[in-house]
Order: sequence, then C-alpha cells, then structure tokens
Amino acid sequence: MEKWFVIQKGADFNAIAARFHISPVTARLIRNREITDEAAIEKYLNGTLDDLYDPHLLLDAEHLVAILADKIAHEKSIRIIGDYDIDGVMSTYILYQGITRCGGVVTTKIPDRMRDGYGINMHLIDEAYGEQVDTIITCDNGIAAIEEIAHAKELNMTVLVTDHHEIPYIEEDGRRQYVRSEADAIVNPRQPDCPYPYKGLCGATVAWKVIQLLYERFHVPAEEANDFLENVAFATVGDVMDLTDENRILVREGLKRLHRTKNPGMRALILKNKLAPEQITAYHIGFVLGPCVNASGRLETARIALNLFLQKNELDAGIIAEELVELNKQRKDMTADGVEEAKRAVEEGQAGEKVLVIYLPKVHESLAGIIAGRIRELYHRPVFVLTNGEEGVKGSGRSIETYSMYDELCKCRECFLKFGGHPMAAGLTLAEDVAVFREKINACCELTEDDFIPKIKIDIAMPAAYPTITMVRELALLEPFGKGNGKPQFADKNLSVVRAYVVGKNQNVLKLNLKTERGEPVAAVYFGDVLAWKMYYGAKFGADEVDAAFSGRANRIRMSAVYYPEINDYQGMESVQLIIRNYQ
Repeated sequence: MEKWFVIQKGADFNAIAARFHISPVTARLIRNREITDEAAIEKYLNGTLDDLYDPHLLLDAEHLVAILADKIAHEKSIRIIGDYDIDGVMSTYILYQGITRCGGVVTTKIPDRMRDGYGINMHLIDEAYGEQVDTIITCDNGIAAIEEIAHAKELNMTVLVTDHHEIPYIEEDGRRQYVRSEADAIVNPRQPDCPYPYKGLCGATVAWKVIQLLYERFHVPAEEANDFLENVAFATVGDVMDLTDENRILVREGLKRLHRTKNPGMRALILKNKLAPEQITAYHIGFVLGPCVNASGRLETARIALNLFLQKNELDAGIIAEELVELNKQRKDMTADGVEEAKRAVEEGQAGEKVLVIYLPKVHESLAGIIAGRIRELYHRPVFVLTNGEEGVKGSGRSIETYSMYDELCKCRECFLKFGGHPMAAGLTLAEDVAVFREKINACCELTEDDFIPKIKIDIAMPAAYPTITMVRELALLEPFGKGNGKPQFADKNLSVVRAYVVGKNQNVLKLNLKTERGEPVAAVYFGDVLAWKMYYGAKFGADEVDAAFSGRANRIRMSAVYYPEINDYQGMESVQLIIRNYQ
C-alpha cells in the first residue's frame, strides 16, 4: 500500500506570485522543489545560456584542452572511446565533431556491449596501440579504469578522461579514500576537489564543456559549440539526469534547437517515429527517441546510432533510422518476455528478500537494466538482474531512493570482477557465484520495512474541479519535466464515479466521468492497469458496484486520486481533463 502525503513548505506565496507574475499555485510548486531565493526562482523560470557555469571551473579542463590542442597541432592520432548508451553516443559525437572541426586526426570506438563490456578496457587499449594511436580520450567512462589506464601509460600513450560517474573509492576505518588513475588529465565534476558548482552533468555535457574550451583555444565561434545543445539535451534526458539547475537550462535550450534541427539523422529518427520536430518534448526523448538509440547498443552495435547522427544525406539517414526503430520493437518484445520470467523468479523464491537478485541466464544481457527497472517498480525494492555474459555472470541494478546502489556494492566489492554506477543504478560482473552475491548484498542491507512502502508526494491537495485552462497553461512554465523536476501532483478525495468506460486500440485506457463532493463534473483518464483498477474497487465496494459504474448507473464507489491536469482538445473544443496517477 502506498503512503500519500502533502508536501508542507512554507513561504509567502502571494509575494512570490506578485514578484514573478505567476499564480500562488505555481509559486507553491516552485517552493516544493526547494527553490527559495529570488535568484534561484528567476533562474528556474527564465534561465538562459548566460546563466550556465563557466567550463573553466572544471578541474583539469584547461590542462586537458592544452594537451589536446598540442596533439592536434602535431597531427597526433587521437581515438575517442565512448559508451554504448545514449549518453555515450552523444558524447562521442560531440567530441568527434568538435575535435575534427579544430583539425584533429581523430577516430572513434564505441565498445561492443557483449564482447567488450562497458568503457575502456585492455583489449581496446591494445587495439589502439597496434593502430599507432597516440592519444585516447574517453567520454561517459574512464573514471574507474585504474588498471586499464595504467596499462596504457606503460605503453607510453596519452590518456585523457572525460566522465561524470561516481569517483571510485576505498573505505578504511569509516573514511573514504578516493582512487585516481594515471590519466594525463581527468575532467569529471564529481571529483572531490573540483570547484564546478553543479555536479549533476551527464557525460555529453562534460564533453561539450571541453569542446567549448577547445573552440575558444582555436578561435572557433562560440555559437558553433551551441549547435551541440540538442545532443546535450538528448543525452541529459536519455541518461535520466536530474532536470535541475544547469541541466534544466540545457534541456530547455536543447529542445528549442531540436524543434528546428538541421541534423539529417536526428530529423530522420523523429520522422520515422511519426513525430514532428517542433513537437518534441523531454517525454519523447525519454520514451520514444532515446530507446531507439539505446536499442542499437543493446541488440547490435551503438556504432549504428553514432553513424545515424554523422549522416549528411537524408535518404541514408532514413534507412538507418528505420533500422533503429525496428531494433527498438524487437527490444520491447524481448523485454516483455524477460519481465515475466523475472516476476516468476521473484514469486517463487525471493519475494521476502530486501534486495532482489534475479538470475536469468538466457536473457539478453543488454536488457538486464530495463528488466531490473520494471521489477523495481513492481516490488519497490532494489533489484539486480543477472545473466550469462561473455565474461561470466554480469548484470545491472536499479534502486529506490533510500538505497545507494553504488555505495552498497562497495561494501562487498570482493564479489566482483568489476562494477560501477550511480546511487540509483549500477553495472557489475561477478567474481563469485550468484548465491554468494545475493547473500552478501542482503546481509549488509540496512533498509527497514518502511523504506519499501512507496511514498507518493502530493504538491497540493486541490479540488478536482479547480484547475482551469489558464492554470494548465501556466504550469508549462515548470517544464521540462523529468527526474528531479517531476510533473506536479495534485490530489482530491471522495470523488464519485458517474461512469467508467474503456477505450483505446488495445482497450487499455480507462476514461472516467467523476463528480466532486460539491457536485461538479470532472473528466479524467487513467493509463494504468485497468483490470487492477476494477479489482481494487471490486474488493472495496463490491463487483456489482463496479459493474454499475461501467454501465453508467448510480453506484457507491468513491475515489481518492492523485492527478495532473491537462488540456483535452477535441474537435477544436478545449477542456480540462485529469490524468490520474494513483488512486485509493
């Protein structure tokens, strides 16, 4: 059962509303996002590129660019080693285009998920050395490649690291000792001594900041660097970074550029998904376009996605984009099968464990993270999904807010050949068998039963009939929505169900005609599990009452709902309808 609670943050909402020409409702929503002082509110509502932080503040950035500029000047062979996900593809694209623009002799390598695994490794270093590469620059990886980079330095290669992942550390006597590789320069805002004010950048943004400095050094107009903002926005949303502070500006500005993108590959990807460029939102990146890019790295090679964005010809771009769309369809089907298998594994033996460790030996290893995320949503527990990879048993984890996955893995690092990640997600390759890992990760888990109860944060308890079209339009000021800046959530109780009916091609959308306690009519839609809705209210009020609701007859059903208001445009007539997120 969920716990619902209303966020109680104090402020003079009327004064904020007057100062920024917004409603008190919008003022309260901004305060709920821990944005308090006037400067922060102004930046949240109206931040521009001028409000971005200076890339010179990134530790080692100037040093890295100086080395890179010298390599370009002496025509040294440079190889970019990226990653096979959205962030890695976009990081690689930005660095490749940027270094090429400055005259660099540069090639790219995105590791094969199955054969190479994540990030820079011994094989890729030896390959580069054999091809007489002088300098390796990483993006979206490299911070934890201590031994690999040591090997490259033994070969007298120059290694430059750009990354955004957690800094590896060893904990002794309760104190963390951060580990640094022998790389010639490391740019990562998460480094403990880095003065950069915002730590939540994705890998593509770090790469872009480096290119900004490189362009400055080579006297390339700054506006040319801003051409990469659509890629930065795509990666920020696709890598599920917090849409706060600087990221919020980057995504907002990047979306503007996506609406008029000139990149043939980007346009083709949008059009092949039956979308229009000017309609693209953060949602489309996260749930439509991004998965197509990721599908190439999961099922084939991410070089397909990289090649898409490098295309100059729209016809060729269209062919590649179509391939990515088809790969994503395959990925969806394979994921659905894997989720069902994972659910069976949990119900048959692990339902009571704090941390779920699910071994699915036949599941495609690239899908482990997606399946882990789906199971996490179902059981609200940290989840690791493991499968058989080329190097042995490997997999991915997805976490809940109260459990730092990376920190917990550090407590039993002896279980792994390698691992890395964030508080909310991680990847790993096991050195021990699955049972040993399951036992150790659960033994050090300090979560309580309360941590497993989903907490639904309600911004404002608001009568369901209160939202107007004007109010809904003003809520757009809070966009882009995503992690760290979710859509506002409102709630009302004792809503009568006047009529319920199912619509949609797959009969999977529940439409509701509701009535408030004051008798006001409200239209609502629920996109969740319709059968679960019927069963819940059948158990609460009786199956006959549910049947009556679906027949449009008087019934006893009373709903409490968490909702978000949207504008429904039907045959040119606009009205407010509620999108129901949760119900009781």
